Formats: sequence, C-alpha cells, structure tokens
Amino acid sequence: MTQVTTEDLAARYGAAYKWYVTLTILMGLIAMIASATIVNVAMPDIMGEFGMGQDQAQWLSTAFLASMTAAMLAATWAVKSFGNRGTYSTALIAFALGSLLGAFSTNDVILIVARIIQGAAAGLAQPLGMVAMFQVFPANRRGSAMGLYGMGVILAPALGPTVGGMLIDNYSWHYVFFLGLPFCAVGLVFSSMFLATTTDSKRPPFDWLGFILLSVGIAAFLAGLSNGQRMGWDSTFVRGAFFLAAITMSAFVVQERRSATPLLALEVYYNPRFVAASVVGFILGMGVYGSTYLVPLFVQTIQGYTPTESGLLLMPAGIVLGMVFPLAGQLSDRFPPYLLIFVGMALFGVSNYLMSYVDTDTAFWTFAWYVVIGRIGLGFILPSLNSGALRVLDLHLISDGAGAINFIRQLGGAIGVDVLSVYLERQTTFYAHEINTMQTGSHAGATTLHLIASALHRAGLAESAAVNEAHRFLSYMIAGQANVMGFRRSFLFAAVIFFVALLPTWYMRARKRSS
Repeated sequence: MTQVTTEDLAARYGAAYKWYVTLTILMGLIAMIASATIVNVAMPDIMGEFGMGQDQAQWLSTAFLASMTAAMLAATWAVKSFGNRGTYSTALIAFALGSLLGAFSTNDVILIVARIIQGAAAGLAQPLGMVAMFQVFPANRRGSAMGLYGMGVILAPALGPTVGGMLIDNYSWHYVFFLGLPFCAVGLVFSSMFLATTTDSKRPPFDWLGFILLSVGIAAFLAGLSNGQRMGWDSTFVRGAFFLAAITMSAFVVQERRSATPLLALEVYYNPRFVAASVVGFILGMGVYGSTYLVPLFVQTIQGYTPTESGLLLMPAGIVLGMVFPLAGQLSDRFPPYLLIFVGMALFGVSNYLMSYVDTDTAFWTFAWYVVIGRIGLGFILPSLNSGALRVLDLHLISDGAGAINFIRQLGGAIGVDVLSVYLERQTTFYAHEINTMQTGSHAGATTLHLIASALHRAGLAESAAVNEAHRFLSYMIAGQANVMGFRRSFLFAAVIFFVALLPTWYMRARKRSS
C-alpha cells in the first residue's frame, strides 16, 4: 500500500494544510481531554446511584489519568508502527467504545473499566497531536502551534463541565459519556483526509516489559495512596503497595536503560533544562487536575450547587482561557518561555490562595473570579512549557521529548487528584476532631447543646429526644465546619505547590556561556 507523507499532503492542500491538521487534532483532543474532568461534576450523582464513598469515587478520575499516563509512552511506537492516521483513528475508535461502555454502565466496576479505556485512548492521541502539529508548523510559528494545541488540552476540560452539568440536571449522568462521540466521528473523517500514513520500513519491537512495569508501578502507588487514609498508612496492604511501586518503578528505569526501543528515552533527561521543565509540568498537572477536582466537589457538597451551576462556575474561566491562549502562544515566540511560565505559575498560586478563604456564603462571581485568575495563569504556562521544553532538545529527540513532557504532566495529574483527595480527607478528619473537642468539651459547647435541646423541647419534643436531636444537630454543624476547613486547607496546599514550582521555572532560563 502506498504511503502518504506529510509533504505529499502539504503539496496537495497548500498553505492551509497546517490548519486542517490543527482542526483534525483539536477534534480528538476536545472529546478526549474534556472527559478527564467532566465526570467530576457528575461525581455526587454517581456516588449516590452506586453507593460509592469518596475513596472509591476518586478512581473515576484517577483511573482515567493513570491509564492515560501509561499509554502516552506507547504513542511513539504506535506512530512508527501504524502511522499518524492509523494510530489516531484507532485511539478515536477506542475512546468511542469506552464512552459507550461508560454510558451504559450498570455498576462502578464497569464504569471504572470504561474510564481506563477512555484514558488509554487519550494517552495515545495527546503526544501524537503535539508532534503532528510540530511537523506542519515552521520553527518560528511553533509557539503559536503549541498555543492552539494547549487550547484543546485545557479549554476542553474547562468548558466540558458546564455542558456536562446541564446534561446531568436535565437527563442523567449517563449522558456525559455521549458528549464526545460527535467529535470522534468528525475526527475520524478528518484523519482519513489530512493525516499521514507513513510508518517505519520495519516495525520496531514494543517494550512490553517496560510497559507492564510502568503500569503496575503507577497502579500500585495510586492504590497505596488512595487507601492509606481508610486502611491506615502502616497497614500491610498500603505498605505492600508502596513497596511494589518502588520495586517496579526502579525496574522500569533499569529496563529503559537497557532496552533498544525504550518507552521513555532517558536521554532527554540528560538536559537539565528539560528536567526543570518536567518538574514544572508535573506540578502543573497536580495543580490543574487537583484543583479542577476540588472546585466542583466544594460547590456541590458545601454550597449546594446543582451540576449545571457547578459547570457554569467554570465557564467564565474557560472563555477567558480561550482568549488568553492565542495571545500566550504568540508571546511564547517572542519572550523567553521561563518568563511566561513564571508569571503563569504565580497567578495560579494566587488563585488557589484566594480560594483558601472560600466559605459557605462565598458569592458565585467571587468564586468564579478566583478560578479566572488561575486560568489566565494557565493560559501563559502551557504553550510556553511545551515549546520551552522541546526547543532545548536535539531534533531527533523532539518526538521522545513530546511524549515525556506529556507523560510527566499527566502523571502529576493522576497523583495530584489522589494527593489532594487524601489531604482533603485528612484535614477534614483533623478539624472535625478539633472542633468537636473544642465545642463539646467546653462550657460554650455545653451551653449551646442546652439551648438547642431546650428550644426543641419547647417545640414539642420529649426531653430525651430533644437532647439526642441537639447532639445530632451539633454533630452536623461540626461536620459542615470541618468540611469547609478541609477544603480551605486543600486549596492552600495547592497554592503552595504552585509557588514552589517557581524555583524550577527560574532554572529553565537559558544560561550565558562562559567565554
């Protein structure tokens, strides 16, 4: 079969070809990446239908991100073996099948499996999309290209929850899985027209051992992290999970060093500026996916928002982000990447710091403005991070670098959701204990209980029933206060993460050569 190269297609479609490729890639990214966060607004409904606790529900997000992270490292091999068109089309079809499985799930296990399939498909498509766009844009326009790419990666999960919330309120949570199917269909048609089919003359061997070690390592680490609070951090299961993760990840590094066709080319990490960019990418993933997990959960469980209102809260930030991205892409072609990333990280840190003061009565637009500040920062970070990370590498390492930087960002996202979920649970438990001790063990607490019980007794309850209801009411109030404080501390923790990232961001700057 005759192979169609990028050069052949560029000659056929002319100067507009790079925009056709961009549109093709964005179709898939919008469908796949939106699903990474759109389930967050459906979390309370899913938990209610399947009787899931928060420790189980977080796997709906974590399973997607974890499988995406592992699959990203197979993208380079897939492109060499099946070409851009074959790999991208396969990813779209797999994602559509996973979406249908999720829509018709009858229990939490099937739903989590569907999320794993969706995540794996998204993991194949993301780095492929970056490389395909890098190939068709000239060197002096690649920052703009990364801005457009970033629009699909970040704008979709920013706006997706709004549409998802409307679907949940008017139909059910099942319908959020149908949202990406039209985009997949259009993407399949466009890929058959605009993506190259070139493959290596000889299909390279796949590093199955490395892939298995990586997958087991990530799964074991996340399992230990998510079960530590519930089962105890010194429990046999949690310790065993962390030990297994350490062993398999160490073995993965050894395997990648000795493999002729590694999943992760460790050579890219010989460049210290790429290492700094990877640290920034990891923290970015933690903050973006972690905060996107926390915000809908807070407004629905604490402030009583509907899924639609929760999604609408994120819409202004999504609109602003769409306006900032093209500008940020152009600026990344003119200014040093580290400078824009530094500003973006600082803005994201400020956004989370402001959210550490939210309360039950925080106004809708106040909260929305806090989120907008972070998304403005995010708009400056992503195009600069991608172009800044890849431009320091030799040309033959760009494909490996694209996979590595996406891998590390998504790994940060998977771990970030788990870390912030565990931190939220620990902080909520801590404050519940502290507030309970302070209120029930003090004169003020005893007085409050007496007043509540007296009011209930005067309202017609028997004295013993009034006392029981007073204790129940006070416990409810304590739990509410503890939840609010837990979220506040979690947002503050996210802010600290972003401020810490300013250090490796500064290290990314180009150094003057000594004469």
